[in-house]
Amino acid sequence: MAGSGEQQEGQVATGPAGVIQRVSELRREIDDHNYRYYILDDPLVADAEYDRLMSELTELEREFPQLVVPESPTQRVGASPVDGFEQVRHELPMLSLDNAFSNESVTDFDQRVRDRLETDGPITYAVEPKIDGTAISIVYEDGKLRRAATRGDGTTGEDVTHNVRTIASIPLQLRGEGYPGFLEVRGEIFMPRAGFEALNERARKAGQKTFVNPRNAAAGSLRQLDPELTAERPLDFFVYSTGVVRGGEMPGSHSASLSKLKGWGLKVCPESDVVDGVDGCIAYYDEIGRKRDSLPYDIDGVVYKVDVFEQQQRLGFVSRAPRWAIAHKFPAQEEMTTIEGIEWQVGRTGAVTPVARLAPVFVGGVTVSNATLHNFDELKRKDVRVGDTVIVRRAGDVIPEVARVVSERRRKGARKPKLPTRCPVCGSDVVRTEGEAVARCSGGLYCSAQRVEAIKHFASRRAMDIEGLGSKLVEQLVDAELVATPGDLYGLTAAQLSILDRMGEKSAGNLIASLEKSKRTTLARFLYALGIREVGEATAQNLASHLRGIESLAEASVETLQEVPDVGPIVAAHVRTFFQQKHNADVIRQLLESGISWPQPEAPMADGKDQTFGGMTFVLTGTLQSMTRNDAKAKIQSLGGKVTGNVSKNTDFVISGEKAGSKLKSAQNLGVKILTEEAFLELLSQ
Repeated sequence: MAGSGEQQEGQVATGPAGVIQRVSELRREIDDHNYRYYILDDPLVADAEYDRLMSELTELEREFPQLVVPESPTQRVGASPVDGFEQVRHELPMLSLDNAFSNESVTDFDQRVRDRLETDGPITYAVEPKIDGTAISIVYEDGKLRRAATRGDGTTGEDVTHNVRTIASIPLQLRGEGYPGFLEVRGEIFMPRAGFEALNERARKAGQKTFVNPRNAAAGSLRQLDPELTAERPLDFFVYSTGVVRGGEMPGSHSASLSKLKGWGLKVCPESDVVDGVDGCIAYYDEIGRKRDSLPYDIDGVVYKVDVFEQQQRLGFVSRAPRWAIAHKFPAQEEMTTIEGIEWQVGRTGAVTPVARLAPVFVGGVTVSNATLHNFDELKRKDVRVGDTVIVRRAGDVIPEVARVVSERRRKGARKPKLPTRCPVCGSDVVRTEGEAVARCSGGLYCSAQRVEAIKHFASRRAMDIEGLGSKLVEQLVDAELVATPGDLYGLTAAQLSILDRMGEKSAGNLIASLEKSKRTTLARFLYALGIREVGEATAQNLASHLRGIESLAEASVETLQEVPDVGPIVAAHVRTFFQQKHNADVIRQLLESGISWPQPEAPMADGKDQTFGGMTFVLTGTLQSMTRNDAKAKIQSLGGKVTGNVSKNTDFVISGEKAGSKLKSAQNLGVKILTEEAFLELLSQ
């Protein structure tokens, strides 16, 4: 790569010394970024940072044209090809486009076009999304794919025919008839979002390096020496123009040419369109902007091209871009900033997640000062530390995230953050089960961050079944600071309730009555209502039947808990941790003192083999919500029952879950008793 900060032999750099030095610095820095992006596939900065550097250099060279040299990054399009590929010289240079970052710039572009064409009427523009991929030139001779080359530096690219042939969306033979004998088409090779996510997921599982973004993944895939590796990558292609054409003619406009190419089997972006005037361009930009996050591929703007080829020819080119086209860029979705701190937030389910506090940065159309780090494993994988320079990504309404660390800018002595041992909200223990990415606060009944969800679950139909206490009312109670824990529910008065929205005297009285009714429950329901991690209805029933009291549960060791059927070490650890928290114990005491009670569960058989279902035959059909069918089968068998796969006249019960199949119809025809999941759980509780 030429040293772009130097003048050619015989030239003398004239201008202010500070400007000459800055121009030289910018050229070296941009060339370095080009090398890292195009050659190493390891970009160092976000696109917006690169655009700023290029814009600054362009402005300085425009102000001091005597400093312009052919080797300047402003006079070339990309980077040099790698040595591993044969070089291809483009018969017609592959130029880049000038960028517009505002509606005003687009209006200025349209005005320049109309001035040069000497017309006051609206110009017809071909418009299309600016696909975030890698540009490619493909040559067809007599309808057969003969050569494919990257853009390279715009004049010379790399022969990647062996790789392009593996992309299913690029035809090896054109369809139909009437195509020129020699046809060069140009387009964008890209990686769809779904394919990109799947590719990175495979890389993570294999312990390999992941790609930064789909564009980087597409460029890297094209540069594989082994076409089998490229064939494994989910690449796609859209054609966006023609290059050299011989032995035939193309229509007189860009849009008509795309239609022809589509007819010959080449893939055209379905969002391509034709509009009239600058207002049509800006309306298209706004429309695509609204669709951006739902598109299956990444875009970073839209492109406007004068549609009529004769007008394009009259408009001509500047040194590195056509005068008849411009790219209207969206606000950058990636930006560079620094991490000022890492804090820990507690979600409604108790998940303790790291959040990066950032030096404010404008990205994705808004100013961002916080970004998610997802979980502790992700924090470690990306090796994020306080003071780091990072790339922040924001797409649409998605929560901003730290995409990666610019490790070259890390300051010495930057320390790795540690997972807190205590909840930053309530002080309860933070627990993290081995093999799980998410750490959680164990103060489920007490922690204010989990308050609403804990109370909703407590009041739900399969828990304490508090009729009339729905989600919106729970949120009102918490917002009004009338309820902080489930225990506070039983201290509510009709007078307190009647002041809430849509809660008259009668409704308040009904809820008080429902609360009173819910005090008579079962130990299994009560345990389930507490919301202990991974303790569902079946596990709660097993705990109640085996230990038979809340005091026994609270004092049980992990070893004792593992003696309960279907309770393994993970569930036992969750139960033990829950009851060890003083906050949880205080709430349970408050609930019991409010009058909640239950009949004593029956003790299991002396030999440990409860034969409640002895001699009974069950059939399971459909999906159960509270347990898997295997869990239900194990429970039935543990109580002496038999589970078969077919319904017959000897079947005692068919347990029917959601989307039950033909077995349900057979049971109805044979008159076999059918149990809903709720009825089955009630049978277990009895």
